[in-house]
Amino acid sequence: MSDKEVVIGDIKVKVIRENCIGAASCVAFAPNVFELDAEKKAIVKDGASDTKENILMAAQSCPTQAIAVFDAQTGEQLWPQ
Repeated sequence: MSDKEVVIGDIKVKVIRENCIGAASCVAFAPNVFELDAEKKAIVKDGASDTKENILMAAQSCPTQAIAVFDAQTGEQLWPQ
């Protein structure tokens, strides 16, 4: 499965599945955005919505940096840096 980028507000979120270990810290910080699939890997929910701050905290909480966050306008990578 490819790692697709999902636009949520003014940011893009990408889960790097090969890095995901299913720790679910992203789900704890942003349950309206992330969930674990049948393979216990993080995915972005359909219709995901949350604040930029919550999504960044969720990404930063990942022990394997499996979530990348970008500015949707400029493409600048916000996390990991």
